Amino acid sequence: MIGVRIASGLLVAGMTATATACSPAVDRATATVPAAPAAATATVASQHPSETLSPAFEQPLPNVKGKTFTSAIVDFPPNARAGPHRHGAAFVYAYVLEGAVRSQLAGEPVRAYHQGQNWVEQPGAHHLLTENTSRTKVAKLLVIFISNTGDRLKIEDPPK
Repeated sequence: MIGVRIASGLLVAGMTATATACSPAVDRATATVPAAPAAATATVASQHPSETLSPAFEQPLPNVKGKTFTSAIVDFPPNARAGPHRHGAAFVYAYVLEGAVRSQLAGEPVRAYHQGQNWVEQPGAHHLLTENTSRTKVAKLLVIFISNTGDRLKIEDPPK
């Protein structure tokens, strides 16, 4: 029960920080980082645009040694698709802020998530598919990572 309260408090804190970071008064341009190296997504990029991950807030967890809370906004232009990837040992929570995405984790069916819906990914999960369902509208996610401090948040599958 205490763990649930702590996790709920962390999600609220992250969402509050993200809302602040996404306000028009904040310049996020310098924090925008491509979600994947260009070489790793060359095949995907030739057919579909890629997503952009913009970190919004990062904070070591004071009561959980070696863990960091990170929130990020992931923008999917129309028809964008992320290449297969993992998030290492991170626990991931994703919330659809705008539009709709299709997502598939290894061993699970493809699912569509619309604005206001969410999902979680367990540590070590293999994310096979994430794509904007629209060819004309953007999709945007709030993603929360509870990761080992210093770990990369996204690891692309090696090119085939």
